[in-house]
Amino acid sequence: MSAIHEPDASGSEQGEPSGPGPEPTPPPAPASWWGRRRAARRARRLTESHRRTVVRRVLRGVLAVVLVCCLWVGWSVYGALAAPGTDSTSARLAEWGRDHGLDWAVNWLEVQTYSPPAAGGAVPPDALARMRAAQRQQSAARSAVRLHAPIRPLVSPALPGEGDFVPLVEEHGEPVVQSATMRPDTQYTSFPVGVVWMKQRALTFQLHPGFQEPGGRWAVPDSIGPGHRRGLVATYNGGFKVSNGDSHGGFYLDGRTARSLRDGAASEVFYRDGSLRIGLWGRDVRMTPDVVGVRQCLALLVDDGRITPQVTTGGTAVWGATDKGMPFVARSGVGIDRNGDILYVGGRVLSVQTLAVLLQRAGAVRAMMLDINLSWPSFISYDGTADPADPTPHNLVNFVRPADRYYQPSSRDFVAVYARP
Repeated sequence: MSAIHEPDASGSEQGEPSGPGPEPTPPPAPASWWGRRRAARRARRLTESHRRTVVRRVLRGVLAVVLVCCLWVGWSVYGALAAPGTDSTSARLAEWGRDHGLDWAVNWLEVQTYSPPAAGGAVPPDALARMRAAQRQQSAARSAVRLHAPIRPLVSPALPGEGDFVPLVEEHGEPVVQSATMRPDTQYTSFPVGVVWMKQRALTFQLHPGFQEPGGRWAVPDSIGPGHRRGLVATYNGGFKVSNGDSHGGFYLDGRTARSLRDGAASEVFYRDGSLRIGLWGRDVRMTPDVVGVRQCLALLVDDGRITPQVTTGGTAVWGATDKGMPFVARSGVGIDRNGDILYVGGRVLSVQTLAVLLQRAGAVRAMMLDINLSWPSFISYDGTADPADPTPHNLVNFVRPADRYYQPSSRDFVAVYARP
């Protein structure tokens, strides 16, 4: 018997829905071909717009970085060019490049622009005049004035007065600084070499820092300013750069070290009493309470009166890279003889071997190289006849730097020589 369904109060039978339910969502109608194409184009436009936005942002970022770098480089180069002193523009740019890791670029540019020094030619008139004056002084053999013994010339036959010494600076009638002029070889005859002898007993020697080499703040000034020129008789250049390790040694002044002193390095050592010694650090010279300055540079050229083997075997690893990689460049060196007197040799076209031979022939028992390349070597003497408080500077030979170089702030360290009171 089938069950009978009673209607509920609403009049509908139990178990059946009271009304029609919600209509099911119909499936989307398939898009037309034209609609699909429009949607694809819209998607592509959105993708391209996003890509362009990303590219623009990346380019803006790259340009910002490039602009910042350019501004920094420009400001840095401007600082190098605007620095005080008498350094040439080319020297300032080359130093800036080397200080910022661009040695390869500087070396390449130097090779591309290199023009070798002119071979042959006459000795400059001022050099000839110095030789003739020296010949007259030597031949006069004045008993009141003792001149250094002549140096055997490198070129034969010698010119009149070549290698003879003449007084460069006199104090109380005594020639405390003397110089000789000579040709470096038979090839570069128009580039004379100057050889200087300085009587240590009558002089004092002072080490000065440069504002870039070794850099930093020092109690000793980087120039010979007004008020510090009375009694000044000579100045000469320092050595290879200390800050980047080119000197293979250190720098010490008034209790401070710019770079650690190295045993075995050729060294100029300055003492509290104004005296100067030259030798191998740790063997001939060392730190003592009366040492006020030490300038180290490379290895000895002359040791115990003999030219060292490194002069011929050292190469650029010892003697450094030269302008355009050529062996004949401006060079300078300093030495000490058996009497304790100081010798200096400098010229615009010299090899390491020629420099060593000249120092040895001048009487050096120990000698070392100082700076090289056109912008750096110079020896300057001072004449206080007109104004003892502001003596007139004179270059030893035809160096490229002006004679008042050290009256201006100097980027490199140097030595000042005064008459001893």
